Amino acid sequence: MIFNSIEFVLFLPLVFLLYWFVFKNRSQQNILLLVASYFFYGWWDWRFLLLILFSSILDFVIAKKIQSNTNNKTRKVLLFSSLCFNLGVLFYFKYCNFFIESFTNAFTFFGQEITSNHIDVILPVGISFYTFQTLSYTIDVYNRKLSATKDVVSFFAFVSFFPQLVAGPIERATNLLPQFLKERKFQRTLAILGVKLIIWGMFKKIVIADNTGILVDLVYDNFETQNQLTLLIAAILFSFQIYCDFSGYSDIAIGVSRLFGFNLMTNFSFPYFSRDIAEFWRRWHISLSTWFRDYVYIPLGGSKVFKIRNVFIVFLLSGFWHGANMTFIFWGLIHALLFIPLFITGRYLKNKHSENIAKINIKPILSTILTFSMVTLAWVFFRAENITQAFLFVERLFINDFNENVLFSSNKYLLILLISVFSILILLFIEALFYMKNKIEVTLSGKWLLFLIVLIAFFGAFKNHSEFIYFQF
Repeated sequence: MIFNSIEFVLFLPLVFLLYWFVFKNRSQQNILLLVASYFFYGWWDWRFLLLILFSSILDFVIAKKIQSNTNNKTRKVLLFSSLCFNLGVLFYFKYCNFFIESFTNAFTFFGQEITSNHIDVILPVGISFYTFQTLSYTIDVYNRKLSATKDVVSFFAFVSFFPQLVAGPIERATNLLPQFLKERKFQRTLAILGVKLIIWGMFKKIVIADNTGILVDLVYDNFETQNQLTLLIAAILFSFQIYCDFSGYSDIAIGVSRLFGFNLMTNFSFPYFSRDIAEFWRRWHISLSTWFRDYVYIPLGGSKVFKIRNVFIVFLLSGFWHGANMTFIFWGLIHALLFIPLFITGRYLKNKHSENIAKINIKPILSTILTFSMVTLAWVFFRAENITQAFLFVERLFINDFNENVLFSSNKYLLILLISVFSILILLFIEALFYMKNKIEVTLSGKWLLFLIVLIAFFGAFKNHSEFIYFQF
């Protein structure tokens, strides 16, 4: 089930009404959320419910044993067991074929022909997200940052919480789990903020992401015959497609959570207004970048030991987390190479959100444009089907020729392009207002919400009814 579907439009109000008007206490509400979340997830393929169920049982039991055990060696063995199972399952479903093919290609490169069988594996939706979420719980219990819960229903509901189950934010147990363990009362203000975020997220997804997606797919499917301008437009459009698609999901997830009295962490904070790559990563997919910081970078030694190595590892893992393709790894490598000069000079600590950013002058504007350009170029590798296509696309970006421009080949595509540009300008205008006010979240007035609803109704790409991009990760 996806947010931009008729099924979800029927599902959400039903769960909301049952939650607040039928199931009055915390225990009953948690049971409802657990059942609703399993129904929501099982809508794709009920067989994968067994996977998330077993993962929940394992980590619930292991965390309790870690907390009750005083022997450090035993505690490490228990933690290692959790890591092996969760990462092993993730490896099998997501990376097994990648390593088989890489192993085969390595032997072929050295002149040894070997044959291998491709394993037909269906990737469970959201496995990367809920795996990292359960791992954070076990690791935090091991590090004594959190006490293992005895409430099995609350823990299972925390792991499978349907608003953020399949595409984040990747919540920490220290933030989300305690919210399941306390009584919740309906807060009108919180619910209104939730509805505003849902509308804002739907605008990003249905109007911007799905419309730009039509044009991006068109160009990437025919990039060899397109001219320089077409490829440049497509590259820029994809930057906004993936941002609006992913941040749109996060906004809806946070908004839906607030309808049920929960607060999720902010996952995006106007990343395309960043003045360097370091600031970009403080604003983009915050739940993932902070997860790698806390559970990989710092345990490796952080900035104290082999800091350059640690930065490389984090960015490469970030790329690899997105999928079993060299394009993602190369995308992570590009960001590492852009980040490390800032890291060495200490400039990565600057440009934090708390600075006075209301002053407009030419230097920050040029820095923002340069950062966006570098991010957009890196997105080409993220979007490409393979590494060869990515390099050919980039090469053609710098070749001025007289090939066709498919975006201007018909009135249909030209209209979609105009709608996309118009919608992106609205997005940038609204985000600029909140960015200048030093706010990390868009909270729109009634007039703006009505305007966005009209845009969704008239310009929404309902015929291009598509899943969210990050479902594949």
